Amino acid sequence: MPTMADVARSAGVSAATVSHVLNGTRPVLPHTRQAVLDAVEELGYTPNTLARSLVTSRTRSIGLAVSAVSNPYFTEILQGVEAGALEHGYSLLIADPHDDPGHERKVVQLLHERRVDGMIVAPSAAPRELVGYLTRHALPTVFLDRLVDAGAHDTPRFDQVCADSAEPTALLVTHLASLGHRRIGLVAGLPGLSTTSERITGYRHGLTAAGLAHDERLVVHGDSSSDGAERATAALLSRAAPPTALVTANNAMTIGALRVLRERGLSVPGDIALCCFDDFAWADLFSPRLTAIAQPSRELGARAVRVLLDRLAEPDRPARTVRLPCSFVHRTSCGCPERPEEPETGRAPAGPPGRKPRKEPTRDRRRR
Repeated sequence: MPTMADVARSAGVSAATVSHVLNGTRPVLPHTRQAVLDAVEELGYTPNTLARSLVTSRTRSIGLAVSAVSNPYFTEILQGVEAGALEHGYSLLIADPHDDPGHERKVVQLLHERRVDGMIVAPSAAPRELVGYLTRHALPTVFLDRLVDAGAHDTPRFDQVCADSAEPTALLVTHLASLGHRRIGLVAGLPGLSTTSERITGYRHGLTAAGLAHDERLVVHGDSSSDGAERATAALLSRAAPPTALVTANNAMTIGALRVLRERGLSVPGDIALCCFDDFAWADLFSPRLTAIAQPSRELGARAVRVLLDRLAEPDRPARTVRLPCSFVHRTSCGCPERPEEPETGRAPAGPPGRKPRKEPTRDRRRR
């Protein structure tokens, strides 16, 4: 089996130069770097990562704890993390905490015991045990998508990467209001998640900006799941004065809400308009096509890797929270007609010119 010394002799450089090329630890002249890579290819050299980790106390591996199996949104984030890790020469160890605080703590410990250099975690709604473990072991960690409250006196500061939530949700509400809706419901996520509280805040801000009263009865929790959204949407539609428009706060809950609307024989947007947080691959294939907020999922994952690597390079640097902007994807489930493809912007388009305020539907038409 060829060694690093063999690669150095073949390339006409020192073993230290080969190490710098393979590990990215120091800049190397382009022609020298190419000579080393050619020698590696010709000889079939494979670095001994285990031996290297014993010398450097680094495994060049990252632990990722996200509920990717149960949530397709995290699958796209996972792809971004993987691409970012490979780009910088890191391997990825993945565990699914299933959004369960107890299991979350166990899988993070298992990843830590495999000597990962750092961790990227999408925390649950109750991450106290998780935060305690990470703090005790001083494990470099980036919280992804969901933030841990940095204001609590007993909560340490961690690096965090997420998308904007409040302003995009407000945008959905004001867009529906511009189409004449006065009773806009919200199917919110699991209580305790930062994304849930921020999207509820955005919903309220949107109502205020549109000059609409806030009716607490129009906010229900779908617990960030399809089944939960079915129960929540059914409860909303059973109210004496049901909403004429609906905002769903993640992709799984959008599916649950649509299932209930179909079962009740309600058409979108004819009987009830719909806007959703989270665009997804098949949103454009629904009839009607779903108006949505698109999160930069892969970029979130890739940025989390870069933030973690910055932390590994500078352990004492101040913690930071990075927020990435979302895009408004204007389709037809909101009640707007089809229109030519337009560049995405952060601002919702106005309603069709001359559109009159929407009248409240009668009870028998909505088949409650």
